[in-house]
Amino acid sequence: MKYCDLHCDALTASGKKQVTKVRLEAGDCLLQCFAAFVEEGGFSRFSSLADKFEDLVKNEGYHRVLYASDVKDDAVNALLSCEGGAWESIEELRGLYARGVRMAGFVWNTPTAAGYPNFPDYQGLCAGRASPSVREEKRGLTPFGHESAEQMAQLGIIPDVSHGSDALFWEIAQKKRPFVASHSNAASVQNWARNLTNAQIAAVADCGGVVGLNFCADFLSDDGSAAGQRTAILAHVRAILNAGGEDVLAVGSDFDGIPENAYLPDPSFMPSFFETLADEFGVRIAEKAARDNFLRVLRDVVGDK
Repeated sequence: MKYCDLHCDALTASGKKQVTKVRLEAGDCLLQCFAAFVEEGGFSRFSSLADKFEDLVKNEGYHRVLYASDVKDDAVNALLSCEGGAWESIEELRGLYARGVRMAGFVWNTPTAAGYPNFPDYQGLCAGRASPSVREEKRGLTPFGHESAEQMAQLGIIPDVSHGSDALFWEIAQKKRPFVASHSNAASVQNWARNLTNAQIAAVADCGGVVGLNFCADFLSDDGSAAGQRTAILAHVRAILNAGGEDVLAVGSDFDGIPENAYLPDPSFMPSFFETLADEFGVRIAEKAARDNFLRVLRDVVGDK
């Protein structure tokens, strides 16, 4: 079953990678989104990662996607996204679009010029002083973040709220335009601030967006075994479907940004995952989650050439 993956960190991964062209082909991947993750360095750092993406496309034979109509059924398609502090001016945001970015996250785990992240105390979380379930509810988009969201709508860039605070999430949702949480799960199953509440999942659905299922073991379950992860993933799928319906579910693996998942170690395991989805929830829902839902968002926001 051909599928779209809304998020991977292959552009910044070091050492042995989970995402390779061979594994994507083995997994029957239709479209892989490659995130340019910018923690420091701003637009200059983004530009170097965009160069790396272009080299990857050229050297490994990916088919690059700039518009929805670019997606080819007989290729592994590649779309450039960004995450973190990649832009600090509207001119730089336009520069992201010019370099091919078609989906953009406002923040990572630390504040940016555009807004605030899920965790109110990320450093405390890393040091074990803060709980992963504590959510940032007050600080959201900055005035520049609101301006950026409007510019994204004009350009045709999909807003991505994964890593964004609850306040940021609701400010984007209130704009009543399609947006995504590219790699997030259900907080009702695993209570991490990185996961979405049922109300948030419903809001994504109401706006015509999607939630990409994240394969990070910590965001799925406290049981890291293969059996435990399989059970947890199905529980998250069920929770997302119950909260938002069958048009909201997608996949955002987070491969190369997470430790190896014991159940789904890399893209070559995706066929068995979608077979399981089809067995558990039906072929129609599996196909929507695999590709149809995200391709709809791509058409609605990015549009055709």
